[in-house]
Amino acid sequence: MNSTDAFTSAFTDMLTAPAEAYPPVRIKELAERDRRRMLMHFLALNDQERLLRFGSAMPDELITKYVQKIQFSRDAVFGVYDADLQLLAVAHLAYLPRGASPGSPGNTTKQRVAEFGVSVLASARGRGIGTKLFERAAMHCRNNDVDTLYVHCLTSNQVMMHIARKAGMEIHRDHGEADAYLKLPPADARSVLQEAMDEQVASLDYTLKTNSRILGKWIGQLPGLKAE
Repeated sequence: MNSTDAFTSAFTDMLTAPAEAYPPVRIKELAERDRRRMLMHFLALNDQERLLRFGSAMPDELITKYVQKIQFSRDAVFGVYDADLQLLAVAHLAYLPRGASPGSPGNTTKQRVAEFGVSVLASARGRGIGTKLFERAAMHCRNNDVDTLYVHCLTSNQVMMHIARKAGMEIHRDHGEADAYLKLPPADARSVLQEAMDEQVASLDYTLKTNSRILGKWIGQLPGLKAE
């Protein structure tokens, strides 16, 4: 089977997979047009969730500045949308020059490492979304010649610590904070094809949700069908 046939077969399988308890997790790479919904996602986090995500208390104005400063041309950001196009989860993969961060590992020959941060709304937890976002981020690193994935978080962030342990990351704890590292294998044909396929499916899913919302609004405006 050639690569085109493999892509078609896998793409069809993903679209025709049997129904599960929860909708399948479709992870889409975010861009400039998603910035407003990203801001809404972060502002929806409560104080404790913001502490765990950012490592410190983050008022609305600082979160707004954080979102405004994200450079999509440099970093990679991934999100999971629900049927109403609300971002249930956001993962930020920030690229750092080798040795730029005090906690960044020194055992890489690459020019940069990647730092992973993730947040999931309370309504979407317990579905493995954070783990799936981590796996997508790791694959993206591999395919972009980055061999070290880095996480810095509070040791009280049990979700992030669970993701790190599950991934087999090397974890260092110090004064209530933790640094975790994962060495990644180089890219191969399978990882490149898998990421391209995942993005195609997620983009199609996003388009279908968008069209469904547009259709719903149009139907709601028809005479006799408007909500009373």
